[in-house]
Order: sequence, then C-alpha cells, then structure tokens
Amino acid sequence: MSPLHVTRTLPEDATDAALRADVRYGLTADPKTLPPKWFYDARGSDLFERITELPEYYPTRAEREILLARAGEIAAASGARTLIELGSGSSEKTRHLIDALTSLAAYVPVDVSESALTQAGRALIAERPGLEVHALIADFTAPLALPRTPGPRLVAFLGGTIGNLLPAERAEFLALVRSQLAPGDGLLLGTDLVKDEGVLVRAYDDAAGVTAAFNKNVLAVVNRELGADFEPDAFDHVARWDPEREWIEMRLRARTAQTVKVPALDLAVDFAAGEELRTEVSAKFRRDGIAAELAAAGLELTHWWTDAEDRFALSLSVLR
Repeated sequence: MSPLHVTRTLPEDATDAALRADVRYGLTADPKTLPPKWFYDARGSDLFERITELPEYYPTRAEREILLARAGEIAAASGARTLIELGSGSSEKTRHLIDALTSLAAYVPVDVSESALTQAGRALIAERPGLEVHALIADFTAPLALPRTPGPRLVAFLGGTIGNLLPAERAEFLALVRSQLAPGDGLLLGTDLVKDEGVLVRAYDDAAGVTAAFNKNVLAVVNRELGADFEPDAFDHVARWDPEREWIEMRLRARTAQTVKVPALDLAVDFAAGEELRTEVSAKFRRDGIAAELAAAGLELTHWWTDAEDRFALSLSVLR
C-alpha cells in the first residue's frame, strides 16, 4: 500500500495571524466586511453540510449530478495522471472522478485542515492501494510547492468556490493556477450559473434558517478566537441578489446601534442601526464570461458540462 505523504507549507500560527488581519481590516473598512472563510470552524462546517441537504440549496446536488454522469468524459478529456484538488476537504465529491481516472498515479489534495486531509487520504489509499497521495496543508490562494508527479495534471476547483472571490481576486487566482501548469495540463472548474433571482435568494435564505445560523457563526468565531463581544441575535441575516454584478451578497444587519469590542485587537467598532456587515459574495456565471476570464489567464475552455436543469457547470480548460 502506498504511504500517505503530508507536507505543511502553512505555518502553525498562520490561521490566527490571518484572522486578526482580516478582522482588523474588515471591521475598520467602509462598508464593513468579513471574509467567508471564517464561517468554517467545526460548527460552521456542520451547518454547511446541513445547508447542502436543504431543498432550496441546489449547487451541491447539481455538481454531484454532473460528476456522476460525466466523470468518464472528464477523465477521457483530461487524460490526467495527477489530480490536484484545491480546498479538498473530505475529498468525497471527487471519488467519482478518481474512480473514472483509470490512469491516475497521484492525487494531491490541498486544504488548511490537516485532519480532513489525513482522514481522506488514508481512506483513498485503502480503496486504491497503488495511488500516491501527497496531502498539502496549504493556502491554495498562495503559490503551492507541488510534488513531482507525472503529467498531464488536472487541477480541480469545485463547489462554485471561485464565486466567493471578487473579480480582481479571481483574475489573480486563475493566473496563479496557470503559472503552476505545464502545456497539456488542465483546470476543472465548478461554477454556479446565473438563473432566476428567486431561486438564487432562496438558496441563501432558506426557510429553516440554517443559512442564517451559518452566517451568524462568523461572529461566534470572532468572539471565541479574539475575545469579541458580538451578540449574534443583535444581527439579522440578509441575502440579496445584485443584478449588475450578478452575485449574491450575504450580510449581517445590525438591529440597533451598538458598539462591539474586540480585546485581542484593542478595537472598538461602532454599528449604526441598520448598518450591514458583508460576509460573503457568491458570483454566478455565464459560459461566455467564464471563458473570457479563463482566456485572460492563458487557459482555453475546451469542454462544458451542466446538470439537466442548467443550474451549475463544470468546465475543463487547458494550457496549450
């Protein structure tokens, strides 16, 4: 059985330093913001798993539908011998793709969670003993020290996560991915598609209130890690469609005027009644738009797969 290789390029204190920097910057900005990556502590991850099972939240089901139906086509089109998955988590959704990649020699999951990486890596090695698994504990928005593995290589960035990046951030990210590819390598990208506003808003504001709890969890994270005194019940969950930018914004709206103290940063933050704190942008895409963004990064979109209802797309682009 192949061993599990684990490499850490993320410093042990990187998460705390990043949280401090993001909170200081975001809560002193105008308008105020917090990045969505801070939703995902243990409770936040559990809440997100519950969100993916809600009737209103279609992206996870739609992407899984594509992977189940098209994994063989994706494998044939990419010819990948190495699969690199950014933000791999449990690697559950990529099992269908890994099974279809019959010539796959190496799998490189990249995530900030060491426990998720090792658990998923051991499970994969048990199922496919000849597969080399090189787990990277790293921030995939920074340059990666990728292991020497056979090509062609396929980078997978699934779940529509690219939509959480602002346009300039997306351009920077795609340029970074391109810089780590060789001719013949590819990018498999999951993108949520533009659709009816009501469908989109309901996906981020479910009737059961699970997404509201998920949104407010970012305040609990700041409270626990930085000693802040946010009162989550003093904020309302807001999900709004921006038709010009074609993205959903999640916000937290202060119910009353209040001052929040963040002792670890020696910071006091005033909120006016009705003031909103933006916690997430989730961009939705059209084929022409994503093809243009990929082309600007030097990648050519060659294949496009959607679910039966054209809600979500997986695209394959290659470096010529």
